[in-house]
Amino acid sequence: MIPIYKPYMPEGLQPELEQILYSGSLAFGKYGRQFETALARFLGNEYLLTTSSYNTAMLMVLSVLGVQAEDEVLASPVSCLASNQPFAVKGVKVVWVDVDPATGTMDMADLRNKITSKTKAIFHNHFCGYVGDTKAVNAIGKEFGIPVVDDAIEAFGSKVGDNYIGNIGSDITVFSFQTVRLPNTIDGGAITFNNKDLFEKARLIRDYGIDRTKFRTDAGEISAACDIELEGYAGLLSEINSFIGYQQIADLPALLDKQTRNAANWDEKLFRTFGFDPLPSLPGNRPNYWVYGTLVNGQDKQAAILKYRDAGYYATGVHINNNIYSVFGKPYIPLKGVTEFMQNFVAIPCGWWFTNDNNNGI
Repeated sequence: MIPIYKPYMPEGLQPELEQILYSGSLAFGKYGRQFETALARFLGNEYLLTTSSYNTAMLMVLSVLGVQAEDEVLASPVSCLASNQPFAVKGVKVVWVDVDPATGTMDMADLRNKITSKTKAIFHNHFCGYVGDTKAVNAIGKEFGIPVVDDAIEAFGSKVGDNYIGNIGSDITVFSFQTVRLPNTIDGGAITFNNKDLFEKARLIRDYGIDRTKFRTDAGEISAACDIELEGYAGLLSEINSFIGYQQIADLPALLDKQTRNAANWDEKLFRTFGFDPLPSLPGNRPNYWVYGTLVNGQDKQAAILKYRDAGYYATGVHINNNIYSVFGKPYIPLKGVTEFMQNFVAIPCGWWFTNDNNNGI
């Protein structure tokens, strides 16, 4: 059966990996800087920081924005649990925004209606790499003076027009480089900013709040004159993880192109083969096709999953709507669009690891 996910790892890493392991320099260093530079060039945004994990990146964003316990943020429950657990960790109240059941993207009217004086940020998730209406969400954020965070946990390589997510004008964008993402650093993440001041603040927060330019004396001792003013994290990506990610940068265009071609073939044959519709992408947007989204048209979702699997394609709903979890508050309040979308959404393989043509037996 063709898998829905597969970690990418380039060949020929072993000699340099062994050298790094025994070099005595395992923390963020040469490859950490090279990986950041390469990512910034790829996305077209110089204000980029890598992080030790996606979770750390999200916690850093909350700290950078000054979001405190009992503050409110707006987010879609049609997202990965990893996207929302940081809110529970920080004691932040999540106000769930409904989605358009035809696309799974944020419902603009519901988003606008749920903004209050307590709203500190909008977290705009791009579900399974399918980009939401970033222009509308960013305009609403600007209108109300609320920062917008693009949650691109599954959307590295997705585009709005000619620009990659991470360089489309949103205040902040968060990426995951966990095992089944592109690039894959085994664990890791990144944050991009549309503001140099936030970028510089995040640089300190990533490293325990330390300004390394004045943290030590000329003798190499910790300086009492260097104050720590910000909360911080152990957020730096190691040399091993950075090296693995850096070695994948040159491969990304070809891998993303392969996924786009696979999606084009699904577009052509999905309905006539399985009787289901492609999940539409909003005009002007291009998903990264980490997976290929389908809608089962009100038919039985589990039966549809088995139909795909019987044909040799591992199919899954990927996530469950996060507003059902009590960690985010009680009681459970259903959202009409979310319920309908989750009843219809099924993802099938679209990744770089196979060629989706008529030689697959369909």
